[in-house]
Amino acid sequence: MTTIHHRYATVRGQKLFYQESGPADAPAVVLLHGFPTSSFMFRNLIPVLAKRYHVIAPDHLGFGLSDMPPVDEFDYSFDALADLTAELLAQLGVDRYAMYVQDYGAPVGWRLALADPESVTAIVSQNGNAYEAGFAEGFWKPLRAYWAEQSPETESALRQALTLDVTRWQYLHGVPDESLVSPDAWYHDFALLSRPGNDLVQLKLFADYASNFALYPSVHTYLRESRVPLLAVWGRNDEIFLPEGALAFADDSPDAEITLLNGGHFLLESHLDTVASTVLQFLGRTLK
Repeated sequence: MTTIHHRYATVRGQKLFYQESGPADAPAVVLLHGFPTSSFMFRNLIPVLAKRYHVIAPDHLGFGLSDMPPVDEFDYSFDALADLTAELLAQLGVDRYAMYVQDYGAPVGWRLALADPESVTAIVSQNGNAYEAGFAEGFWKPLRAYWAEQSPETESALRQALTLDVTRWQYLHGVPDESLVSPDAWYHDFALLSRPGNDLVQLKLFADYASNFALYPSVHTYLRESRVPLLAVWGRNDEIFLPEGALAFADDSPDAEITLLNGGHFLLESHLDTVASTVLQFLGRTLK
């Protein structure tokens, strides 16, 4: 059985939880989770990757088992989440790593790469967007309304994303066989979303998500100039980030490997074996 360590580190006065596994002298792979989950989403992938790689999977501040300071004590933003992640990796002595990004993990990962391009050895984007083409209009319409005007009406629409029904939907939509997806995933996420004050944390990040659009041109330039190896493995039925978001990587990364699977947003729940095999083959070719 693979040994997984469950650890905490104090970064800028905040306690961050992270999982760590695999040989310490092996190439590092950093797993960056999305909304509304945590490193828990990688619970089945970590043992597979750790047979060959040094795997680190942190919980973003306000998520999972990391601290959740109130919004009047911490200014939640994707810049802040990326800065905390960078400092955590520095504390752990990890200065070169491949990254696996999903959903919110993508804008955190893009910031890490732009701040220190030489540190990133490879990128796996699993439904982690970097292009406007990837946005599903129906899902993002209430967020765009919130960006335009933060009012009780636009906030009320976004609060639906914090309900059990929508949390369940994020896991099940686009999955041909829903029985493959464990209810543990959405009940785990919903329990953490339901903590007093977490709604305000999520609303702050919903508002800040608009900042990612301005970042995209720099990400595209980074991909073109760095030629960093990139794999996009994507659920083609995702109604949050469309498969066009995966295909768009080829515009700036001509050698990108793009794999579309018959699944939804959280592929690791329904297509673990295929995703893990695809990622291992990709990393095996790119990390020597």
